[in-house]
Amino acid sequence: MSLNTSSNVFLDSVPSNSNRFQVNIINESHDSSAAVSDSTDPPHYEETSFGDETPNRLRISFRPGNRECYDNFLQNGETAKTDASFHAYDSHTNTYYLQTFGHNTVDAVPKIEYYRNTGSVSGPKVSRPSLLEIHEQLAKNVTVAPGSADRVANGDGMPGEEQAENKEEDTAGVVKFGWVKGVLVRCMLNIWGVMLFIRLSWIVGEAGIGLGVLIILLSTMVTSITGLSTSAIATNGFVRGGGAYYLISRSLGPEFGGSIGLIFAFANAVAVAMYVVGFAETVVDLLKESDSMMVDQTNDIRIIGSITVVILLGISVAGMEWEAKAQVILLIILLIAIANFFIGTVIPSNNEKKSKGFFNYQASIFAENFGPSFTKGEGFFSVFAIFFPAATGILAGANISGDLEDPQDAIPRGTMLAIFITTVAYIGVAICVASCVVRDATGSVNDTIVSGMNCNGSAACGLGYDFSRCRYEPCQYGLMNNFQVMSMVSGFGPLITAGIFSATLSSALASLVSAPKVFQALCKDNIFKGLQFFAKGYGKNNEPLRGYFLTFLIAMAFILIAELNVIAPIISNFFLASYALINFSCFHASYAKSPGWRPAYGIYNMWVSLFGAVLCCAVMFVINWWAAVITYVIELSLYIYVTYKKPDVNWGSSTQALSYVSALDNALELTTVEDHVKNFRPQCIVLTGGPMTRPALLDITHAFTKNSGLCICCEVFVGPRKLCVKEMNSGMAKKQAWLIKNKIKAFYAAVAADCFRDGVRSLLQASGLGRMKPNTLVIGYKKNWRKAPLTEIENYVGIIHDAFDFEIGVVIVRISQGFDISQVLQVQDELEKLEQERLALEATIKDNECAEGSGGIRGLFKKAGKLNITKPTPKKDSSINSVQSMHVGEFNQKLVEASAQFKRKQGKGTIDVWWLFDDGGLTLLIPYILTLRKKWKDCKLRIYVGGKINRIEEEKLAMASLLSKFRIKFADIHIIGDINIKPNKESWKVFEEMIEPYRLHESCKDLTTAEKLKRETPWKITDVELETVKEKSYRQVRLNELLQEHSRAANLIVLSLPVARKGSISDLLYLAWLEILTKNLPPVLLVRGNHKNVLTFYS
Repeated sequence: MSLNTSSNVFLDSVPSNSNRFQVNIINESHDSSAAVSDSTDPPHYEETSFGDETPNRLRISFRPGNRECYDNFLQNGETAKTDASFHAYDSHTNTYYLQTFGHNTVDAVPKIEYYRNTGSVSGPKVSRPSLLEIHEQLAKNVTVAPGSADRVANGDGMPGEEQAENKEEDTAGVVKFGWVKGVLVRCMLNIWGVMLFIRLSWIVGEAGIGLGVLIILLSTMVTSITGLSTSAIATNGFVRGGGAYYLISRSLGPEFGGSIGLIFAFANAVAVAMYVVGFAETVVDLLKESDSMMVDQTNDIRIIGSITVVILLGISVAGMEWEAKAQVILLIILLIAIANFFIGTVIPSNNEKKSKGFFNYQASIFAENFGPSFTKGEGFFSVFAIFFPAATGILAGANISGDLEDPQDAIPRGTMLAIFITTVAYIGVAICVASCVVRDATGSVNDTIVSGMNCNGSAACGLGYDFSRCRYEPCQYGLMNNFQVMSMVSGFGPLITAGIFSATLSSALASLVSAPKVFQALCKDNIFKGLQFFAKGYGKNNEPLRGYFLTFLIAMAFILIAELNVIAPIISNFFLASYALINFSCFHASYAKSPGWRPAYGIYNMWVSLFGAVLCCAVMFVINWWAAVITYVIELSLYIYVTYKKPDVNWGSSTQALSYVSALDNALELTTVEDHVKNFRPQCIVLTGGPMTRPALLDITHAFTKNSGLCICCEVFVGPRKLCVKEMNSGMAKKQAWLIKNKIKAFYAAVAADCFRDGVRSLLQASGLGRMKPNTLVIGYKKNWRKAPLTEIENYVGIIHDAFDFEIGVVIVRISQGFDISQVLQVQDELEKLEQERLALEATIKDNECAEGSGGIRGLFKKAGKLNITKPTPKKDSSINSVQSMHVGEFNQKLVEASAQFKRKQGKGTIDVWWLFDDGGLTLLIPYILTLRKKWKDCKLRIYVGGKINRIEEEKLAMASLLSKFRIKFADIHIIGDINIKPNKESWKVFEEMIEPYRLHESCKDLTTAEKLKRETPWKITDVELETVKEKSYRQVRLNELLQEHSRAANLIVLSLPVARKGSISDLLYLAWLEILTKNLPPVLLVRGNHKNVLTFYS
């Protein structure tokens, strides 16, 4: 097999799409001449490589002499045939094996473009073929040009690609930083502060080397755990600008993110003032030494601080590149200053330095300084509180995440390495300075030991100096007294001053950049509506210039105060609160077990992150308890505000994931609990169609299910499955959103079915989850049943039968105007569209009023043509016209008013409950629940039951006793003893006229004709049926008379629903019963439970 010899292999390298696979076509013949003539050559083999060796090449190996056969298939790195007869889906010609995998089908191979967000700056989003396009039959009249299938299948040539390329060209000048300049340098500069040069010696003097190192390590543990959590979150998907705010908000949601983002940005802005004031104080100290004060100490700090922050603002506004260069220069100065200190420790000390306590490295000094020596009022935690702010600053790199080339790689690598390097430096400086300098020194070269003096183990005494008087009077030198120890120890003192300048200015510069970047990201998300002004960016890097000036103003205000001792603890706690939430975010995301939580950085543990969050909260109280309380109050207030405003964002937070897990666990746990009558609650399927089309039906159901039971608004799409599913899926989110917007606690569910009854049957059986399954069907009364097609009537009555078959209770609601307002909504939509067109036309006219000369009129027609503003053409078959044809204004007004009647407070009135048949208590439970609602609480229950005329008082007492045992309050009880008497003739005549068109009248015809009519019209009401159930028909008519007499003025009537026995009562007769029963009455609820107890008087 001659694959590697130069004589037998011809390699043609053609540039190809980087997402294509390699195809190696191999011929196994040894003899090139025989290859042409010998028909018994072994077959060709297609070898698909998924390796990474040459991802941008299409490698094809040929035998000499055969290459020309394949040349015409290589076009721009793709395989194609120039012959017009070749079809994109051709799998039978001898060229099929040359197709790269995925090019011979509409089905697409995996590509990153399919997973991008719309508007992604990293590349265009491409839509993969839908399941419908792959699953449905390919249209026969579709012609596919050669190669077009490949382009479509793999995302080439999609609309918008050209625009995306242009967008990429526009971002070519954007400055992006790698992990060193973008993260490592910033974090090191921010962590190394003035604490390193002027406070670390005092800390190790108070706590000793042992506890001093422990303090450093404890601080590092907090920052390291936070760094690990930050790394995990940052590597769990693409990170945009916003730093800590972005990480927290995308993990815990906008409530936590918005609250912490605002105070984190403010903390960074005030931190600018803190660092600048620290720099100004050092400069003022130098001026004081040289007797060059300008005004006084406070005003000099203000003047120098103001000038400094203006210069820093200029560097920041100049662009991130200039700011990064300044940071590198400051880091070099800082490193030289630290190196200068270490060099100074090995330079032999002179008498002056010895008198100030510096003796180079001495074992006796190390031993003496190893243990603690806390002065009055100091302790481990107080010293820790002073040092801990020196360890912060680990988010300096993450805060400019939007300006990093690869945040997922840069943030973990730069942050963790910065923590390690700075920790080593802190420990090294602490041990070195404590090994060279004693705790107390007088500074007098004459304080040497006297012969015969007992040293009592004093290291200074053993080295020839007597500093014993420092025990009785304050001294100015030594670790615990002199903050300039590092300057004294260093090889060249001014370099330490330069290091202090570098540390303060670099930290101020980092905070001045971080605050606007975080604030801009917060404003872009529009969580706080009033801050949208600051979201705008400028230039290639989208610089937040408005945020820079706001930060400048905040910093300037605090610089002018010049007293930051009070605000400093709060700022430290603001940073710690951010760290705590980052750790909690990592724990929460892991605990939620979301499949989307897949951080590339695996060196973390969710329980360690939780420990880190608790540790941060504890440190907040250790540093300053009242500042911690203030931080929590501010954060909680902002959290409540954002929660109340409910920003319209969806970031797939771990809060959502945990809510799902909790709901799932609770639903599963609920399945293990047996149903109990005390816990019964109406759980309703409401056949509203689209929830906005029958609002009154939904409102009355929601009134007795809100906060107590399940409510599912259901819609059945009838027709061809493909069209129905498309319509159903397109409106699903919109209709659920309508429920949420209108604060209706209900779900929306829809099914596609061949007929309405089949769809409802599916919903009755399959809706719900575990114990949260519907037990009650709520439907509107079919007001148009006399004009409706027979199939609609059969379906309507059929679903009532189906509900009873499935042992589900039924509630039928009737109001005078009906429920369906879909025609009104259509009219409103049309009017809104016309209004939008009118406004667009007015805007066009207004624009053209400013045009010069006569060209303005011509421009008007051009713009109007572009906007396609034309007079709407009426459609003959439009349902809107049918509404307009009948006094649409008056009709719509009544219908809209009726649809909102259950939204209004009902006021004082009654709910009349006609509990005629015992259905388990649902007829009584629903009105009782209604009286608990705010809109119905002023309505009293009046109970009506049937009874014997000669036992009215006894039965009234019995019912009162039962209701009291049920603990249901009522205003009155009425025993109706004359239900079974015949209705008056006028009422009966109305009923007879109602059913007359649907009667068969077979008794008036001969037997043959009667049988024929029964076969042709089985749905009609026979004389036999009417005679059989005549008593029941009398009852329905009589009940309407009683309802008219007793409940005409009620706010709501709740009435036992009569049950039609299957096979005995025809559909039309049953609907006639319901019609005559509820005719000319206030809103009526016809209720029939499933005859299982829903009320109990047992505890």
